[in-house]
Amino acid sequence: MEIERVGSSSVWRKSSFDNNSIYKEEDDEEALKWDAIQKLPSIARLRKGLLATPDGVTSQIDVKKLGMQERRYLLERLVKIAEEDNEKFLLKLRNRIDRVKVQIPTIEVRFENLKVKAEVQVGSRALPTFTNFIFNIVEGLLNSFHILGKRQQINILQDVSGIIKPARLTLLLGPPSSGKTTLLLALAGKLNSKLKVDGKVTYNGHRMHEFVPERTSAYVGQNDVHTGEMTVRETLTFSARCQGIGTRYDLLAEVCRREIEENIKPDPDIDVYMKARAAGGHKANIITDYILRVLGLEICADTFVGNAMLRGISGGQRKRVTTAEMLVGSARALFMDEISTGLDSSTTFQIVNSLKQYVQLMKGTAVISLLQPPPETFNLFDDIILLSDGHIVYQGPCQNVLEFFAFKGFKCPERKGVADFLQEVTSMKDQEQYWAHKDQRYRFVTAKEFAEEFRSFHIGRSLGEELATEFDKSKSHPAALAKHKYGVAKWELLKACLSREYLLMKRNSFTYIFKFCQVAMMALVAMTVFLRTEMHRDSMTDGGIYAGALFYGLFVVMFNGCSEVTMVVQRLPVFYKQKNFLFYPAWAYGLPQWILRIPITVIEVLLWVLLTYFVIGFDPHFGRMLRQWLILALANQMASGLFRLTAAIGREIIMASTIGAFTLTLVFAMSGFILSKDNIRKGWLWGYWMSPMVYAQNALMNNEFLGKSWRHVLPNSTESLGVEVLKSRGFFTESNWYWIGAGALVGFTLLFNFSFILALTYLNPLEASHTAKSEENGGSTSVQSLSNRKRGMVLPFEPHFITFDEVTYAVDMPQEMRKHGVVEEKLVLLKGVSGAFRPHVLTALMGITGAGKTTLMDVLAGRKTGGYIGGNITISGYPKKQETFARISGYCEQNDIHSPHVTVYESLFYSAWLRLSSEINLETRKMFIDEVMELVELNSLRNAIVGLPGVNGLSTEQRKRLTIAIELVANPSIIFMDEPTSGLDARAAAIVMRAVRNIVDTGRTIVCTIHQPSIDIFESFDELFLMKRGGEEIYVGPLGHNSSDLIHYFEGIQGVNAISDGYNPATWMLEVTSSAKEMELGIDFAQLYKNSDLYRRNKVLIRELSTPKPCSKELYFPSKYSRSFFTQCMACLWKQHWSYWRNPLYTAIRFLLTTTLALVLGSMFWKLGSKIEKHQDLFNSMGLMYVAVMLIGNKNATSVLPVVTVERTVFYREQAAGMYSPLAYAFAQALIEIPHVLLQSIAYGVIVYAMIGYEWSVAKFFWYLFFMFFTFLYFTYYGMMMAATAPNPHIASIVGSATYSMWNLFSGFLIPRTRIPIWWRWYNLINPVAWSLYGLVASQYGDIEENTEFNGIYVPVKDFLKNYYGFRHEFLGVVATIVIGFALVFAVIFAVFIKMFNYQAR
Repeated sequence: MEIERVGSSSVWRKSSFDNNSIYKEEDDEEALKWDAIQKLPSIARLRKGLLATPDGVTSQIDVKKLGMQERRYLLERLVKIAEEDNEKFLLKLRNRIDRVKVQIPTIEVRFENLKVKAEVQVGSRALPTFTNFIFNIVEGLLNSFHILGKRQQINILQDVSGIIKPARLTLLLGPPSSGKTTLLLALAGKLNSKLKVDGKVTYNGHRMHEFVPERTSAYVGQNDVHTGEMTVRETLTFSARCQGIGTRYDLLAEVCRREIEENIKPDPDIDVYMKARAAGGHKANIITDYILRVLGLEICADTFVGNAMLRGISGGQRKRVTTAEMLVGSARALFMDEISTGLDSSTTFQIVNSLKQYVQLMKGTAVISLLQPPPETFNLFDDIILLSDGHIVYQGPCQNVLEFFAFKGFKCPERKGVADFLQEVTSMKDQEQYWAHKDQRYRFVTAKEFAEEFRSFHIGRSLGEELATEFDKSKSHPAALAKHKYGVAKWELLKACLSREYLLMKRNSFTYIFKFCQVAMMALVAMTVFLRTEMHRDSMTDGGIYAGALFYGLFVVMFNGCSEVTMVVQRLPVFYKQKNFLFYPAWAYGLPQWILRIPITVIEVLLWVLLTYFVIGFDPHFGRMLRQWLILALANQMASGLFRLTAAIGREIIMASTIGAFTLTLVFAMSGFILSKDNIRKGWLWGYWMSPMVYAQNALMNNEFLGKSWRHVLPNSTESLGVEVLKSRGFFTESNWYWIGAGALVGFTLLFNFSFILALTYLNPLEASHTAKSEENGGSTSVQSLSNRKRGMVLPFEPHFITFDEVTYAVDMPQEMRKHGVVEEKLVLLKGVSGAFRPHVLTALMGITGAGKTTLMDVLAGRKTGGYIGGNITISGYPKKQETFARISGYCEQNDIHSPHVTVYESLFYSAWLRLSSEINLETRKMFIDEVMELVELNSLRNAIVGLPGVNGLSTEQRKRLTIAIELVANPSIIFMDEPTSGLDARAAAIVMRAVRNIVDTGRTIVCTIHQPSIDIFESFDELFLMKRGGEEIYVGPLGHNSSDLIHYFEGIQGVNAISDGYNPATWMLEVTSSAKEMELGIDFAQLYKNSDLYRRNKVLIRELSTPKPCSKELYFPSKYSRSFFTQCMACLWKQHWSYWRNPLYTAIRFLLTTTLALVLGSMFWKLGSKIEKHQDLFNSMGLMYVAVMLIGNKNATSVLPVVTVERTVFYREQAAGMYSPLAYAFAQALIEIPHVLLQSIAYGVIVYAMIGYEWSVAKFFWYLFFMFFTFLYFTYYGMMMAATAPNPHIASIVGSATYSMWNLFSGFLIPRTRIPIWWRWYNLINPVAWSLYGLVASQYGDIEENTEFNGIYVPVKDFLKNYYGFRHEFLGVVATIVIGFALVFAVIFAVFIKMFNYQAR
């Protein structure tokens, strides 16, 4: 029974809790209206309420018909300001319920002797290499037969027990890899089924199988997975619509019933709110508006959530949307994992405070994991669970936790945050500094020892005694635990999914419009190629051309649905998340994707048929045109269903495209057009009958060639020309085959779409690699010794300082703002900021979200790719030049972008290789890398794979340390760090900042933007550069001891509240300088700063440092890059080698697919290569070559797209750092493909050549391998070229599909080059596929003198090829040169485009 999600908000400001006083003020009219409502039947009464309008008139309203303005006005009355009114509002809700003595359902969660283990691989077997991938497949097969033993296991949770009490807010705290997420998942009933779990988790004494845990509890994960094309409001509305109202309606009904019995009149606003939130079945709900307000999301409610393709809300806002998505539901137990990532301290405080109010007043149950809770946020919690190395070190009231550690001899320093202390006191490297008994010998106390000692502590004993007594199930409220699988009726879920799918189709209208345009364009091309003036009905050859036109039409309408694969795969993460949360069943998600695509299919196919049918000259009968349209429409639906199915089975774009390529190869090869039915071996006839294209192709051919235009009989023949054409191609001649084909396509459409739903239902996301776990090495080292030891100083460097004076930055005014009446041409983000960053000085760049911190850093570092920059920037007194500045500076980006398939050490070695001077030898370079790794504590992760953020590999804090280390190994003089502690827990943040402090002490200049620093971290800075929203500085100067200079400055401003003892100066500073405070005090902090002595002193300092020192020299380097072009190429090639070797989903899958297809096609076309008696034999052989070139080549092009796209983001960072020339990167990317494609070509060529039975001669075998190799290579290079051209893989695949369609048409297979109209011959000449087929066919058959039958006449094979296809054997050398040229051209264009286009908008 929900009662209210994370705290509602309210406070009807002018009302009192004394209802009698309210009643006295009400007029008789309002009383009469209320009495009228009370007399209504129960159902109608629960839908009606009294709502006062802004002008004071009270009217009766239907809560199901509340408009947006009415909902907004109601919330204004209840929760005008969330920080102030939420608690009052919840008190009113609770008061109404308590007044009639209705019991609020509560949930007590217990976990007893919980153990969680995972199977892992260790050492080099854990790396995802090509060979390990093959071994894993074999190992999986052997394990399925219980032949091999189990893998090594690691303990994630080790015999933990505890109780989560209702109405108490619990904090889950612990270092990385301690098991926090696993514990939360276990409590929410969402653990991976592959984990080994012992122990039990109960809710009110009930085991998980006795109720529906997914709907009783809500798990808020770390990863923000949302549909980017939906707005924040739409995302939450859909979530609320799917999760339903729970037992809110039953609660409301009971409260209202008792109020009538006791003659109690509720607060009208509270009454309307409770009735509105209990009214399900409509799109807009008051609970959505309430959560938006409480979480501070109203400002972006109508903004797209966004993704890599679509600009949307900020990272912090996205994190809040993830939280809100579950809060709008009806779950009463909340398990929230690191919900504060990317949020500033004040926002985190507000959210946790709202949750506390909900939990305490509405008796909810909540466990929240936070990374760096500041003291004021920590103090909001009632209980704490401290987890370390899988052990619960402490669980109980927060006020007793320091007592427990004091009991063990460890004391928290005065100016140390309790949360920071708790995370460090269990760490081997940090524990000793907190040892209180200096007169006694210190010994490291392990997490296991702490856990054992806790059992003897008085809190632990009480907990053990309580666990010994089982929860009395009879005390569990009937409404506490959810018993139904879904929140609303299944029909309502289907309507919700239909509504969302329709919305997404409108948002993606560009895709569908582009597809319409693509169909129209291809139709225009087909019309002009197969123009009726060039199309005759005089021979079998003419019939073959018409058959090619029909096949091409079928090809176009089928492949126009291939974009379904990308779209489905991209949306699967959201689906899996919502399916696991039981938002809806899989069929409710899958059916709308099918149903709503039907009108698109109708329009697409109608467009094709209307444009092509009569212009090409198909049988001029209107009924036959409609029949062709029907078959093509059914074929399109069938293909779309097939593509959706492959996406659902593959679940990842490379796997999906691989499965799709294999399936399409079988479907096309068995279509009856590529390989005639009469030539299919008996063992493959089942494949013929299983291919949906057989039925589509037969129906189309039957419909056309049995028409009146084809009924004339040629001389020396007894059958009509149409029948002869059908027989020569192996198609059926009976007219009923049209309807058989139509029925079969309907059946395949149903089969594929229902299989799609089954795949969604039973398949889970592909397993990701486990996060690398940092193992702390033995041996304790005190913090003092770590700080004092100057590590990383193997290499000398020259200190530099940077000054900037009146720097401005502006961008063109966004169109959205212009629409809202903004008339300015430019949006100014920095308004004349000035400052100086010096060696030995650690500067904090701070300000609220939107102040311009990252913008200023990007401008100073030269990372902006657009906009207008003004002002003066100098480096050691000389004007800044980006080319030289990149050589002496480092930039640690917030996003932690790295190549995912290399190890930590390889990443550092690569950076040092390219950024350190060539004068530094290899041994020195390795020593320096080792020093840096020790400095940022990465030694234990030396051989860990980096991985992709949020998917696999390193954790967030490990990735952050790697980002810093990569810049440090460049030995820079000036380092910019954007949010180096964002996403880290307190201990990890301390490690990072300790490393940063050590680096500054060596004489470097470092500037950090930072969000929510602890007192320790904040006071480790020397100076502060504080900005306000709008891009203006409000304090630039020293912090002073214990922040005394900062505090003295702001406390000297009239009206600013003094800081409380023990309060975090960073939090206080942001609070007293907020926009609200400025309005309250009527001052402008930026103007006050500019009128201060501090500002004038800073200006003097800037002038001094902007003048070059005597005898100094301007920065100069003889070359743009540190290393030679050859070294750049070698370094890039080295990294690409390891990236490819450890990316088996790309390399191994491609090799296995090619080998499998070679075996399949070889068995299909067994020994057909040696048959040349009839021209159909040559068509069959050429059909095999056509299938291999088009489908395997296409697979190469599409599968390389995501690989290049991922590496391209890394390339942008590395290029900005001046590591290498774009041409070196392009060279390495192109060159690394050659051995992989060569292996692929040899595997395919040897297998197929042997099985097909081509002539065994060295020359012919060489030519076959040669043309297959360069064909696969130029397809791969074309895919790379498209990846460099398009902003994302989706656009690249759409544009690419149009190109492949054109290549297919002019390949020379569907229509010979001799029959292509003269005005299109030029495209045949620039079509690489046409030259590949030319080379393959001419090399195998172009010199054969034996005769083949063609139209009843026997001619030499070489003459037939020359006359029919225009292929000449003596032209092979030229053909080979042209094919090589295509590969080179595509590679060069890729290099040019990767250099020219930068889609990283900064």
